[in-house]
Amino acid sequence: MPDLLTRAHLNRALLARQHLLERHPGPAVEVVDHLVGLQAQNAWSPYVGLWSRVEGFRTDELGDAFWDRSVTRIAVMRSTIHLVTAADALLLPGLIALLHAKDLRVNAQHGAALRTLDLTELTAAARALVEEEPRVTTALGRLLGQRWPDVAPSTLAYAARGTLPLVQVPPRGVWGRSGATTWTTAWAWLGPELTAAAPDLTDPQVLAAEQERLVLRYLAAFGPASVADLQNWSGLTGMRAVVDRLDLVRYRAEPSPGAVRERELLDLPDAPLPDPGVPAPPRFLPDYDNVLLGHADRTRIISAEHRPYLASPNGVIPATFLLDGRVAGTWDVPRDRKVGGTVTLTVRPFARPTAAQRDALHTEAEGLVDLMAAEADERRVVVVDPDQVDQD
Repeated sequence: MPDLLTRAHLNRALLARQHLLERHPGPAVEVVDHLVGLQAQNAWSPYVGLWSRVEGFRTDELGDAFWDRSVTRIAVMRSTIHLVTAADALLLPGLIALLHAKDLRVNAQHGAALRTLDLTELTAAARALVEEEPRVTTALGRLLGQRWPDVAPSTLAYAARGTLPLVQVPPRGVWGRSGATTWTTAWAWLGPELTAAAPDLTDPQVLAAEQERLVLRYLAAFGPASVADLQNWSGLTGMRAVVDRLDLVRYRAEPSPGAVRERELLDLPDAPLPDPGVPAPPRFLPDYDNVLLGHADRTRIISAEHRPYLASPNGVIPATFLLDGRVAGTWDVPRDRKVGGTVTLTVRPFARPTAAQRDALHTEAEGLVDLMAAEADERRVVVVDPDQVDQD
């Protein structure tokens, strides 16, 4: 075991645990479970995330999982929409409930109005409405407004999303299908049998055990990591007390950029820690992939030099690709296209790749554009000369 973990150690450990060194040979839902979900604000994003992580992944594999309700989309970590397993849709909202509760109190747009309401009463009313039938956001707000006419319908709907485990029902999220964002509760969508089997987080001992299990799952997918990393991924605070209850391996690691003190990182005893020299193939990531958002110190996956290239005024994290395990550029495919015609996947490196890297990147990109544009008459990959890439 190394005396001091370098960023190269951490990079290869992260890639291995994220199935980005070698694709997972089993079902995609196993990867969804292992990663504790994939961020999925945009419907297409988890398809790319799973294609890069699952051997032989097909879009209909995930589409079928939506229809058979083994996965769903719901706001969990950092209060953002994630693709999660059915079991996690019934568990994670309870674990991050304090995060939602705080947001409802302090939210700049809605907080003042919500502080005047009885949220217990509003929650019960909203639950009855969405369990009667799935509702789009505007309809839910309008119906709640009949009871609270002095509050903006958008605020009432926002409160419902913060107090209830609301899932987005298909066809929303299914590849090649469209539909308005339509909500019902995880309890109604997943049924009484699965709901009854979910951990009872009102029991303090069960809650403590599930908080500990969440830490272990995070480390299995993102470790070695610090408490700050864990809190950045989850959006939760106060996790030091949970970590201190666990028997974890503790590593010394290189200081964060600008710091002089070594860091203490936590890990599972038997988690993979590959040699830093293990080759890392090119991999394409969707926007908002958690591999970029799962740590407070992200230098294991993106250099301080390149991180500003991903910054934007509205916080959008673009689709990226990895070379030698680190973010090396961005990519895009037009998604407002019609069936047929030519579809081009454009790759924009931050720096000029070697000839071997360019060839491997092009091959990987061809597989991705085949996935994303199967309906096209022709599919192309264009790797832009980095001198032409706007990095301002």
